Amino acid sequence: MAVKLDGKEVARHNSRESCWIVVRGKVYDVTAFLDEHPGGARVILQCAGHDATADYDAIHPPELLEETLPSSAFKGEVDVSTLDQPKRNHGVTEEKSSDGPPPLSSLINLRDFEAVAERHLPANAWAYYAAGADDEFSKQEAERAYRKVSLRPRILRNVGSIDTRTTILGHQVSLPVYISAVGIAKFAHPQGECTLAAAAGKEGLAQLVATRSSMSIESIMQARTRPDQPIFFQLYMHKDMSQSEATIRRAVKAGVSAIWLTVDSPVTGKRERDERLKAQVDVGEQNKIIGGKGQPVQGIAKTLSSTVSPYLDWDTIAWIRKITDLPLVIKGIQCVEDTVLAYKHGVQGIVLSNHGGRSQDTAQPPLLTLLEINKFAPEIIGKNMQIFVDGGIRRGTDVIKALALGATAVGLGRPFLYSMAAGYGEEGTRRMVQILREEIETNMALLGATKIAEIERSMVNTAKLERDLTTVSPKL
Repeated sequence: MAVKLDGKEVARHNSRESCWIVVRGKVYDVTAFLDEHPGGARVILQCAGHDATADYDAIHPPELLEETLPSSAFKGEVDVSTLDQPKRNHGVTEEKSSDGPPPLSSLINLRDFEAVAERHLPANAWAYYAAGADDEFSKQEAERAYRKVSLRPRILRNVGSIDTRTTILGHQVSLPVYISAVGIAKFAHPQGECTLAAAAGKEGLAQLVATRSSMSIESIMQARTRPDQPIFFQLYMHKDMSQSEATIRRAVKAGVSAIWLTVDSPVTGKRERDERLKAQVDVGEQNKIIGGKGQPVQGIAKTLSSTVSPYLDWDTIAWIRKITDLPLVIKGIQCVEDTVLAYKHGVQGIVLSNHGGRSQDTAQPPLLTLLEINKFAPEIIGKNMQIFVDGGIRRGTDVIKALALGATAVGLGRPFLYSMAAGYGEEGTRRMVQILREEIETNMALLGATKIAEIERSMVNTAKLERDLTTVSPKL
């Protein structure tokens, strides 16, 4: 039977020398873990001697605490009503609006979901989701690139029946769209990635799940609503290779269908919107707690990615293949030269991505990289390696333009997060998918294509985008 502790006793352990926290009524001594915490000691010390459940659950899966700490860290249980509540940062986690969200039926495009999310998400959640690197030019240009491509419709074709089905890594899906890996989906909805998994199954989509998801890979797999529903695992390599191996084996055991290796963020970009909001924290007060001076406040992104390895190279592919024979996708290709190298290494797929404009600002738009491949290495399009694209996709016409240039499917990240916000949850996600589905079907019919395979290069005019191709002809 667990020891029953008094709230006053727990409250006394509120320093670096003795730090206890409470999560769901259980008391843990995390003093020895302070310097090991990826987000730094300050994050934990803010909750020292208090109930940390809300802060913990907002980011972490429920079982992570007991998986990380030794059994000796558990001190007992406490009635949380006897605990003083910690002071919160000025408005950082407050809801932006107390007004209820509009009915789902009134939302008619993906931008509508974004507008609702901006109004209703907590300030720190919105900053983390929406932030791009530096001046956010890459984030903006990813969307603008699609405006530079025009459609060339074909007429007098029987388009009475439209089929949007396609195959991703051997798995049939209802749309050439998948859910990109998203960080801290719990900010948008308490069940986070599990909510997305349930909606994906009912809508026939594939889902990519990140290493640092806010729900465990096991719970996400259990949340599927179809037995054949594909879940892919986006791997962030850890500085400790043994931890990466354990992560891969855990994902494989859980039943994921492929490993997607993230290569576009060996270090975290400077996401100023995220960092600026975190700077509202009373740094002086926090430094008193920690016992240091002038310690910089870092944003959520840097906090979460502090263990990501910068030591990746092409040999990492062979290392992963010694652990699993699941299909391997390289996520984060940003030029035609690396596309050709990936093809030569025999991976099953690549994702043209600049990490949603969140890593290096002024990196070229993914659609421009796809155009590079069309120009300099067209022979690999449609071969044994599938090409995926993410970043900046907000319309059904965007999807069609990517497919016309040789993409197998496209990934959307932020829109799926926004679809769950304001309490919409699974219904919001399904509504968003249905809107996108209707846009794709309508524009396929207008274009003169009844199947995905009928969307051809000749159906788009890329002249405006081609003027952005300033790359010197590469040696491939």
